[in-house]
Amino acid sequence: MNIKSPREIALMKEAGHINYIVHKEMEAFIKPGITTKELDDKIGSMVKELGGFPSCLGYEGFPNNACVSVNEEVVHGIGDHRKLKNGDIVKLDFTVRKKGYESDMTRTYIVGDASPEVKEFVDVCEKSMYEGIKQVKPGARIGDIGYAISEYAHKHGYSVIEDYVGHGIGTEMHEEPEVPNFGEKGRGMVLKEGMTLAIEPMLAMGQKEVKVLKNGWTAVTTDSSLSAHFEHTVAVTKNGYEILTGE
Repeated sequence: MNIKSPREIALMKEAGHINYIVHKEMEAFIKPGITTKELDDKIGSMVKELGGFPSCLGYEGFPNNACVSVNEEVVHGIGDHRKLKNGDIVKLDFTVRKKGYESDMTRTYIVGDASPEVKEFVDVCEKSMYEGIKQVKPGARIGDIGYAISEYAHKHGYSVIEDYVGHGIGTEMHEEPEVPNFGEKGRGMVLKEGMTLAIEPMLAMGQKEVKVLKNGWTAVTTDSSLSAHFEHTVAVTKNGYEILTGE
């Protein structure tokens, strides 16, 4: 566990602001007919223009600037020449490094229009993230976060992907502790002021089981059901939390 100073958290917030700006731009950029590689290229160029580095690129050999995951792809999708279709959902998950500090943010976007069922699913995933974030304060425990996320998701009839979890973040993309999207209240590490966490629920409309494709990266739902993913980087403050991947 790495406790960050106010200066370090301010630097992470600089990196996080780039995440936020790029995601806002992508919201307007995504449309039917665009390729997932075009999304990846746009993210990489914008992050660099804003003074950051897209630190997914080269991480443990990952080939692209961002994870671009479509429909049943849960995480670690690799942008290529696939064209997005009306009604697809696409998850953009990318990290930004600036001045030696990392930030991590994910959003799920609906391409064009989608059914009310899909819109509700995406909305529940985003709200489950905020249910988890609301638990963050000194003295709370890691299990409180996961419990809140899973309770909200299960109440609405969706599965929580358990094979992938949130994590600590700072000078490294992945630091201790792990932050599961499931758990028990009052269990796990105690949160302390200065901790920085990436909280990122991944939900499925069907079953929670996943498998990794032959490319060695992309995880998909085994029943081909849609998945959604949202993530913010947050800091534990004296009285609660601060979202670092925002305005």
